[in-house]
Amino acid sequence: MPSREEMWEKIPEEVDVVVIGGGITGAGIVRDAARRGLRVVLFEQNDIAYGTSSRSSKLIHGGLRYLESYEFSLVFESVSERRVILDLAPHLVNPLAFLFPVYQGARKSLRMITAGMWLYDGLALFRSPKRHRSLKPSEVAEEEPALRQEGLQGAPMYYDCSTDDARLTLETVIDAVQNGGVAVNWARVDALTKSDQGRVSGVVVRNMRDGGLREVKAHTVINATGPWTDEVLAMAGPRASKMLRPTKGIHIVVEHSRLPVEHAVVLFHPTDKRVLFALPWGERTYVGTTDTDYDGAPGEEYATLEDVDYLIAAANYYFPNNQIARRDVISTWAGLRPLIQPEADVGDMAESQVSREHQIHIGEDGLITIAGGKLTTYRKMAKECVDTALQILKLTGQLPEDIRSGQTFKFPLPGAVGWPADDDHDKVAEQITEVCECDLSHTIRRHLVDTYGMRSIELAKLCADDPTRLEPIVPGRIEIMAQVDFGVHEELAASVSDIMIRRTQIFFRDRQQGLGSVEKVANRMAELIGWSDEERQRSIDDYRAEVALSQKWKEAL
Repeated sequence: MPSREEMWEKIPEEVDVVVIGGGITGAGIVRDAARRGLRVVLFEQNDIAYGTSSRSSKLIHGGLRYLESYEFSLVFESVSERRVILDLAPHLVNPLAFLFPVYQGARKSLRMITAGMWLYDGLALFRSPKRHRSLKPSEVAEEEPALRQEGLQGAPMYYDCSTDDARLTLETVIDAVQNGGVAVNWARVDALTKSDQGRVSGVVVRNMRDGGLREVKAHTVINATGPWTDEVLAMAGPRASKMLRPTKGIHIVVEHSRLPVEHAVVLFHPTDKRVLFALPWGERTYVGTTDTDYDGAPGEEYATLEDVDYLIAAANYYFPNNQIARRDVISTWAGLRPLIQPEADVGDMAESQVSREHQIHIGEDGLITIAGGKLTTYRKMAKECVDTALQILKLTGQLPEDIRSGQTFKFPLPGAVGWPADDDHDKVAEQITEVCECDLSHTIRRHLVDTYGMRSIELAKLCADDPTRLEPIVPGRIEIMAQVDFGVHEELAASVSDIMIRRTQIFFRDRQQGLGSVEKVANRMAELIGWSDEERQRSIDDYRAEVALSQKWKEAL
């Protein structure tokens, strides 16, 4: 992989497609386009997966709750794509058991919910990671002993998948680059250029690291910016109304010992009955998500005290013997859902009722915009978007002759190339031992495998070359300094935040959110990238600002 700086230098003067936005949808588009043989470049104003795509509930799921609103096509699409993504990235996408407790007085009876489970499995063509089963109250108590037993009638157990959303996005981008695409993070599109006929013909992009400007001509431009969709549309010209109705979702992270869930537990909030989850996350547990309208600037959203208390109240209701308090919250994250503005009056529809379907819009100036959708369906959304771009290229006489089928459903992401057919993570961990005869515990080797898949073997070679890379980033934790080097050399990392938040999950998991090691990481990156003292300090300050924003809810205490 080229470094981020090398990628900037590789930007072509003219391409078939420019993709604006480095979230999961933009990543899927650039991968699809590159695999079809198109000349394509992606620009992201911050880091890959900076926005919604690193701030989701980290689930690849069919959306069981959408059955209630009869969105069968969305559920069918989602469960179908769940199977595909499980095959594309088995190291990052892992089956997860969900427990759906049903209590006396519930809006839906246990019998009705069980029938919904059969429908859910049926829409998946019975290719779920495992078939659902129904548990009696006594069985629920064995499986999830901390869960409220009073009034419990039973609980279906069904299966979806968990993932590292940021790394799924990143590996999708890496695959695009390996297949001829160009992807540049920290590169903001400042303007759209237009032809004499008024059609969008390219972009002016700014290097956010040094302020340099480049103009890139493009036969097609795709706006895949999620919550920033309306901002990019405004570059093309004034609009009568906004396309999006963004809603904010937040999560809180606590010690697993404080909230010891063994499965993903479906919760209906005791006050408004909104669906939430309590999810196991190794040594941590996280709870989410909220769903509230948001009218601020994208990227400035944060968890409020009200948001945090709302989630704490739900957790304490369902886990009465494991009460958590504000002081137990290690970290929070907040993200925006780029939902399509419904035709009905906003006041007539609750946030959670707004459809998660996506739309592709073609402006009179030829700008393609894709918005809405969900993490699970990103690959299919990307395919539809590239299909649309090909139609425009054909109509304008710019379609290359050697276009091929992308078949993005078929080719595994880089970390899954060579992955064991039996999905044995420990087998890959043993290969690390063979490559790096050094003091790596099994826990750390498994961490590397679960994070990088087969690419963990390449990372282990860095440790063999330089044993200092075995040093923990944060004393007592499993992340090691080799991950900093690998992030810079192989994963486009260009800031401390890139490493601490999206290449690792130290920001979310460490009790101090990595603040005690920020200088060490910055010094290493300065050495690798060649930062000046000013650039190094700016990167440190930016990360500290990210941590402060995630803790802003405490200001109201």
